[in-house]
Amino acid sequence: MNTPYNGRLTSLSHGGGCGCKIAPGVLSDILKSSPIRNLPAELLAGSDNNEDAAVYQINEHQAIVATTDFFMPIVDDPFEFGRIAATNAISDIYAMGAQPLFALALLGMPIQVLPLEVIQQVTAGGESVCNDAGIMIAGGHSIDTVEPIYGLVAIGVVDPKKLKRNNGAQAGDSIILSKPLGVGILSAALKKDLLSDAGYKEMIALTTKLNKPGVALSQLDGVHALTDVTGFGLAGHLLEMARGSHLKAQVNWSAIPVIEEAIKHVKADIFTGASTRNWAGYGDEIELAKNIELWQQNLLTDPQTSGGLLISCAPEQEAEVLSILNSDGFNRAEKIGHFVAGQGLAVA
Repeated sequence: MNTPYNGRLTSLSHGGGCGCKIAPGVLSDILKSSPIRNLPAELLAGSDNNEDAAVYQINEHQAIVATTDFFMPIVDDPFEFGRIAATNAISDIYAMGAQPLFALALLGMPIQVLPLEVIQQVTAGGESVCNDAGIMIAGGHSIDTVEPIYGLVAIGVVDPKKLKRNNGAQAGDSIILSKPLGVGILSAALKKDLLSDAGYKEMIALTTKLNKPGVALSQLDGVHALTDVTGFGLAGHLLEMARGSHLKAQVNWSAIPVIEEAIKHVKADIFTGASTRNWAGYGDEIELAKNIELWQQNLLTDPQTSGGLLISCAPEQEAEVLSILNSDGFNRAEKIGHFVAGQGLAVA
């Protein structure tokens, strides 16, 4: 039986944004049953190490970068939902250091529940972000679903020599995060009608800011690894970098940028179920200092919808990386730690 539309898109879905992701442990078990065989040399990046996008080299100077991302509403405003979903999908192109070329829309909507003008606002939001990225939506696919779903297939191009993967970190590298944590917690507060107007505006601003600096960062030889923080939280995506690079990530809690209102809510035990599932999937790989409390753990695992770039760079290039980020409006970018010999993640 269809749930009536009450003007709140989030009421039609059981999850929202990147919090919809399948838990990392479950996903790992699923992928184990799909062994990868006979990969061509031209496939520079695939599903190994949970890369942000697939990369296929077509000649000496060009490789195609392809990704897809879609989810259920994280906000009730259909236009903003479209913007957030599109920004999140295109981010995976920037996270490989690539330039977006075009996109295809993925649309699933309960046609008998949502007015057509609401659905049109969702797609218009996505188109507005693609316009900001300098690309077009060249097609797509739509289906009639029980819950609203929107996202993109995004296609980009990169010089193979400038490609940035998530497994190239080097011992001694600085770790830089471009956006503050806490978007998942704000979304949980929104569902409970506890999010302030200022918190909502900050949430929209963060989740609709394109990670364009990824293109400029790809030109720096001292940037050794790059990814974006999404559904597995800062801790999960740092662990992906550490595993792939055969290193240990050491992070200083006090250096991590965090949304102020998110701290208030998480201390009141408002956070997403995905945060708990994330910890269950990889918590055994994390060393937390004795002074780290549960609310801080829940921020480390908080799913970030359209989160920031996570950058591993040589210490001597740290200032230039931060300058590139700041010049594009990422004014809360911070160095949060570094990579050392070992394995896992340590937070002090």
